[in-house]
Amino acid sequence: LMEDSGKSEELCEVEEEHHDKPGEKPLSRSKTKKTFLKKRKAKKSTTCTQCGKSFSCKQNLELHMRIHTGERPFTCGQCGNSFTQSSTLKLHMRIHTGEKLFKCDQCGKRFLQKTTLNVHKKIHTGEKPFKCDQCGKRFLQKTYLNVHMKVHTGVKPHTCDQCGKSFSCKHSLECHMTIHTGEKPFACDQCGKSFPLKKRLERHMQVHSGEKPFMCDQCEKRFSIKPNLERHMRIHTGEKPFTCNQCGKSFTKKEYLMGHMNIHTGEKPYACDQCGKSFTQKPNLKLHMRVHTREKPFTCDQCGKSFPQKPNLKVHMRVHTGEKPFKCDQCGKTFSRASTLKTHLVVHTKEKPHSCSVCGKSFSLLSNLKVHQKIHTGVREYMCFECEKTFITADGLKLHQRIHTGEKPYKCSHCDKRFSRPAHLNAHERIHSGEKPFTCDQCGKSFPFKPNLKLHMRVHTGEKPFKCDQCGKHFSSPSNLKTHLRVHTKEKPHSCSVCGKSFSQLEHLHTHEKIHTGVREYMCFECEKTFISANCLKQHQRIHTGEKLYKCSHCDKRFSQSGTLKAHEMIHSKEKPHTCDQCGKCFSVKSNLKIHMKIHAVEKPHHQSLRSR
Repeated sequence: LMEDSGKSEELCEVEEEHHDKPGEKPLSRSKTKKTFLKKRKAKKSTTCTQCGKSFSCKQNLELHMRIHTGERPFTCGQCGNSFTQSSTLKLHMRIHTGEKLFKCDQCGKRFLQKTTLNVHKKIHTGEKPFKCDQCGKRFLQKTYLNVHMKVHTGVKPHTCDQCGKSFSCKHSLECHMTIHTGEKPFACDQCGKSFPLKKRLERHMQVHSGEKPFMCDQCEKRFSIKPNLERHMRIHTGEKPFTCNQCGKSFTKKEYLMGHMNIHTGEKPYACDQCGKSFTQKPNLKLHMRVHTREKPFTCDQCGKSFPQKPNLKVHMRVHTGEKPFKCDQCGKTFSRASTLKTHLVVHTKEKPHSCSVCGKSFSLLSNLKVHQKIHTGVREYMCFECEKTFITADGLKLHQRIHTGEKPYKCSHCDKRFSRPAHLNAHERIHSGEKPFTCDQCGKSFPFKPNLKLHMRVHTGEKPFKCDQCGKHFSSPSNLKTHLRVHTKEKPHSCSVCGKSFSQLEHLHTHEKIHTGVREYMCFECEKTFISANCLKQHQRIHTGEKLYKCSHCDKRFSQSGTLKAHEMIHSKEKPHTCDQCGKCFSVKSNLKIHMKIHAVEKPHHQSLRSR
């Protein structure tokens, strides 16, 4: 009975379809029934017996049945790929011919199929019609949504038969299989580099074309592919979607998280086949391999220096640009590297946690301790091939080689003067900045360089390590010893062009020349007395301050001037270096000799007058 009612309903539908229309003859009851039976028979014959799917015509059902039978009668004569339909083969042939009929009217990109073009157009419109009902993420195509849903379900139906790894989509498995097969069928026709996937080749081709169509709207940095832009955007948003379930640390990229997980497991799966060193991440192994290959692909376009890593080049470029982005929050000094700032901070903390087990000397940096330890071992493994001089470190050798090459890569941003070492540049720049970071903890005097402070400290300690081998006198600095030796040699290489007077030191000549010019530019604010040099003023000011820096090591007597201390010490040493060339009498102080010489000057005219009588 239900079957009959169903039939009558269908019959009514057919009758309604063929209801009287203006200008048409109505169908008779028998004709209507005939049409209904014909339609019912067609419906039965166009339904798939295996999956129940229905089709509008028998031809479509036949095509569909090939999915179940696996029949692919249409074969490509070029690559052997088979297809269920001739139209699909026709589309496939465009891959070989390169024919792309469908062009995007916004960006000019061409496509093999109209459906692919329609999907592409959604990139320009921003349309993403397929939405995930669990997390709200939207997609261009339904297939993308289907793949995404497996993230929530955890379903990974596609398993690798070689290593057992599972994947949520077939394409990911196919990509993974190339690791085992080593197959890279897609080769770049410009540099010959091969890739396992066509998409990766297309991405690589942008290296040659320089095309970077994806731009960050915050900093205007451009990218060759959209995923790179999306990853970059996390810098601005601060988003770190990949979180470690063991320590809670978050990362911007999945591969960073995977590399990090090896810290917890202790796993270092990437081993160097040359030295056996292992790494937690593949990029680290890749970088390490350049130690063996000596590959330095990143070259400075200003000085031609090459580097194994891009960050190394980036840091090096600051030598040319003068950029110093790392600032000390204690003294305001800026640095080109974070590591240099870290080293500098020890100046403020005075911390030296690394001690030498042999001599007990302490260092602020472990690297400095390691270099120092080579002094005890005597190992000097780095040799200069020009002069055969050996060095403890590769850096020491590198710096030394600039003597032979004349290379001076470090340029002063103030006066264009160039230097072979960054330390020399830093020291030189203090002339311009007036910076004096090294302060004496006893008297508060500041110096631009550490060696200056070291020399100054000998004023307080009384240390005089440099000895004259002619008279046994000691000096606090090698320059003072050098100056002293001229007392013995009587050498006075610096002569005044006005009066011809000679001096053992250049600065003494400069001071003397001001006698002729009459320039006395240094004035005491206490008594308004003027002086030729800053040193003379400084010494004079000690009369007002009562400061006596120079202490006798024999009797603890103190003096305001180093010259007065030297003269005093001769009382203890019995030294009398100043000899009268007329009578041979000796004096400890030159001024005493000068006074004595006047006796002979008086005697001479007296003798002359006696002779004339």
